[in-house]
Amino acid sequence: MTIADPGATVAGISTFLANKAAGATFSAHDRKTARKRPLSLPLRRIPLVLALVVAAPRGQAADPVPYTVAIAPTNTAALDAAAHDSSSLVSLQTIAPVGPFALVARARGDLDRFTSALHSFGYYDGIATITIDGRSLDDPALPALLDATPNGTKVAVAVTLRPGPRFHLGQVTLTGDPVPDSARQTLDLKPGQPAVAADVLAARDRLLKALLDSGHALAKVGIPAATLEPGAQVLDVSFPVTVGPRVDLGPISIAGLKRAHADYLRRRLLIHQGERFDPDRIEAARQDLSNTGLFSTVRITRAEAPDADGQLPLQVQVAERPLHVVTLGAAYSTDLGGSLTASWTHRNLFGNGEQLTLSAAATELGGTAALQPGYNVSATLNVPDWLQRDQTLTLNALAVREYLIAYNRTALVSGGTVSRKLDRDLSVSVGVTGEEASIFQEGVTRLYTLLQTPVSLQYDTTRDLLNPLSGIRAALSVTPTESFANPNATFVIAQASGSTYLDLLGNGRSVLALHGLVGSVEGASTFAIPPDQRFYGGGSGTVRGFRFQSVGPQFPDGIPIGGTSIDAGSLELRQRFGASYGAAVFVDAGQVSTSGVPFQGTVQVGVGIGARYYTSFGPLRLDFAVPVTNQPNSDAFEVYIGIGQAF
Repeated sequence: MTIADPGATVAGISTFLANKAAGATFSAHDRKTARKRPLSLPLRRIPLVLALVVAAPRGQAADPVPYTVAIAPTNTAALDAAAHDSSSLVSLQTIAPVGPFALVARARGDLDRFTSALHSFGYYDGIATITIDGRSLDDPALPALLDATPNGTKVAVAVTLRPGPRFHLGQVTLTGDPVPDSARQTLDLKPGQPAVAADVLAARDRLLKALLDSGHALAKVGIPAATLEPGAQVLDVSFPVTVGPRVDLGPISIAGLKRAHADYLRRRLLIHQGERFDPDRIEAARQDLSNTGLFSTVRITRAEAPDADGQLPLQVQVAERPLHVVTLGAAYSTDLGGSLTASWTHRNLFGNGEQLTLSAAATELGGTAALQPGYNVSATLNVPDWLQRDQTLTLNALAVREYLIAYNRTALVSGGTVSRKLDRDLSVSVGVTGEEASIFQEGVTRLYTLLQTPVSLQYDTTRDLLNPLSGIRAALSVTPTESFANPNATFVIAQASGSTYLDLLGNGRSVLALHGLVGSVEGASTFAIPPDQRFYGGGSGTVRGFRFQSVGPQFPDGIPIGGTSIDAGSLELRQRFGASYGAAVFVDAGQVSTSGVPFQGTVQVGVGIGARYYTSFGPLRLDFAVPVTNQPNSDAFEVYIGIGQAF
């Protein structure tokens, strides 16, 4: 018997049930004989681990017999859970009704499962019994009595597990090749501890991992063999071990490439010929290649034996993702109206992972903060590993037309950014951006030429872009800007933001999310700064419940001016229900002023509730928010619909 993975499932039922056909059960006569002498047999004959549920035959009689199942507690929670989870009587009770003969057969199948469960927890003298309507399964009259059960009457199935004494480990030995002491110590099995299957198999896994980690790439630890001594209630366990030589990595071949260049993959590889075999480094290299986004699968396999030089060859097997991808997106809010977005991406433009994305969006389709629909079109080219590993060059160009209540803008923006990963969670970027813009505000149109050099630092431990459950996101940016207009202006935009996510119950279903934002513009007065470079509050990114850009100073006619400082914060509780549904409650607060110093101005507060529908790619979000404080020229409420959490 090959011992099954304890985590295996059938029909979604997580089980720990050994295969009785390969296990050892003892009748009363067997036990009497066994107590006279030790019984030696390989562990495959003793179910030390609970394996997959094998459902009892589903014979369907003309008149199914409804029944109830009661499993008497054993005072051992893990054993009770294993018995319940492995029982076909329980799992098939409502979904597969059966007739009298099939019900008896189902119960007999459960007897074997319960016995295997007892053995797996070290109760090798344990006995399982099942009665149906108070009668033994061996009662020849039982099927006929069940067949005569009046319609609508449920028969009682009673299960009793009598564990008896628990067997303990005796001698624990290693056979075969000599094992280094450092690896031997990881076994961590001691005479006298309960003979629990999961513990024995976990020890086997630890020993094998220790050998592999120390460079013994061909090491093997076989299925443990056992000697059962029922009279002494002891189980001796022996692990057959093949250590093999310590080896270095040999030649690394690459297979499966179509468009991607082999040289690019070799530059990305974190492992190289001549290094000591290390399974953790090999897995890190595999994951790193997967993270490039070029491949749907990445496998790294090793040869069965060293080559003539005593090194172990490896093969990197990849399957490339489709070269092109088209995405469509939509969002809606009552203030900004609807937006429709389409993009086309080439994932590997020149064979080295270069990614070109062309996108277009129709924006401000309705909405109280917009005067008429706008648009934007953009092109972005990402060049990975530019000049050195983990460094990306991004070139972009954007054309935008927007008709907002605060201002109308027509602009061309282009620039380049170099981003570098400092470690898994931290990255830094520096760029140059130019903008030519025509902006209309308060009856005046001005032309602006901007030159900006943004520098930013990002920190992210959340691991999920659309639905973070734990961790921290933080960003700091400083953008020196030269505005060539009438008059010219030189100023610096500084902004810091952060979010943290607290998994309240540890299962990802109750999350408390907090978000904060603070920003300031220094070096120029409010009206010397182009309107699109000022801070505005209100909307889904700052204070929900208020119209987009409405929070802050206003002209006498109620048009938003924008400010030189901002601060905002959000507190949101997200609760998931069932497999796909969730809800949220939140409160947002923020203020915008023209003083250049945050935490000045009038604080505005909004509160709201939301609904979530969780999909495989992220949650669909519907939020409803209302203002608590009074802001002139805003709305009575706002509705936001989109993909992903609000922050």
